[in-house]
Amino acid sequence: MNPLLAGREALMREYGRLHRLVLKAVRSDPACRLLMTMPGIGPVSALTFRSTVDDPRRFLHSQSVGAYLGLTPRRYQSGEVDRVGRITKVGDGETRTALFEAANVVLRPSTRWSPMKAWAVRVAHRQGSKRAKVALARKMAVVLHRMWVDGLEFRWTAVA
Repeated sequence: MNPLLAGREALMREYGRLHRLVLKAVRSDPACRLLMTMPGIGPVSALTFRSTVDDPRRFLHSQSVGAYLGLTPRRYQSGEVDRVGRITKVGDGETRTALFEAANVVLRPSTRWSPMKAWAVRVAHRQGSKRAKVALARKMAVVLHRMWVDGLEFRWTAVA
């Protein structure tokens, strides 16, 4: 048992060192600090989003970020057929996962109420919680991009 405990102790020490490095990187980056004002977005999510988007001016419209990350539904259109499928899953999977986890945090009962959360809860009642989390992740990506471009913090009272 002692070798297992020693291994765990070494892993926890390394985890603490890496965690301090992430926090140091976030503190020194004004864009990450700005992104972390949104509920559910922590240091790892902010760094992941920032490194994926890199330059917010690459996107003419904020709505393009959702498609860039693969958070828009796949469409099949042919003649009279118009099917809406699952999300496309193109783009960076780590960022998509981070945004999905952030959406999961926002939809927890203990998270502060906001118009964005209310919108996601209504989607969850209509279409289920998994679709609501994906829809909220896409909305969060769009709002994060707009916050970054405008340089404004998250507004809790803004219309979703």
